[in-house]
Amino acid sequence: MRNKRNRTPSEHIGHGLYLYFLGLSTRNVAKALSFLHIVKRSHVAIWKWIQKYRPKRISSKRNRISEFIVDETAIKAGSGYLWLWVAIEPKNKQILALSISKERNMFVAERFIAGLAGIHGKHPVSTDGGTWYPQACRFLKLNHHIHSPLEKSIIERTMQYIKDRTECFDDYFPCNRKKGCNFFHIKNWLSLFGTMHNKEMLNA
Repeated sequence: MRNKRNRTPSEHIGHGLYLYFLGLSTRNVAKALSFLHIVKRSHVAIWKWIQKYRPKRISSKRNRISEFIVDETAIKAGSGYLWLWVAIEPKNKQILALSISKERNMFVAERFIAGLAGIHGKHPVSTDGGTWYPQACRFLKLNHHIHSPLEKSIIERTMQYIKDRTECFDDYFPCNRKKGCNFFHIKNWLSLFGTMHNKEMLNA
């Protein structure tokens, strides 16, 4: 008789994902879950939990959104770099969207901001003044302005926090360059990170 597959309860997976979000490596998450007598799983299993995490979208309160603070930064992925696009809300400091691209131009900026407006409605857009942003906002008929000192401080802290965490990409999510990389592993990580970050902000 075939043994039934030993499925991990969702609450245990939630504990593991939160420990990972707090900064533990997948190996240390596995050790912590075992030490706390929650569940015994390998670091590979933890990695699979991260990759299978599928929220519908990054959660946020629509009625609390006053504007989009948008910025982009380069992150290392494998032997190269990608552009990471981030949008946050200034009052509750929740992440509204995260996206990656190989290029940085007006068309990518427009697509990113259009996605924001499609989900959260039209709001003013605050950026660092990159030439691609005003052009994109004009095309989308959205008000655009340069970061105020407070807005700049908020987005810079958020971007640095994300960059500090993404430095582990090569260790946790190695790219298979021989078969080509579609960067789904990075998108999955960003999806988990954004959701966990917003839950932290709501409970702060």
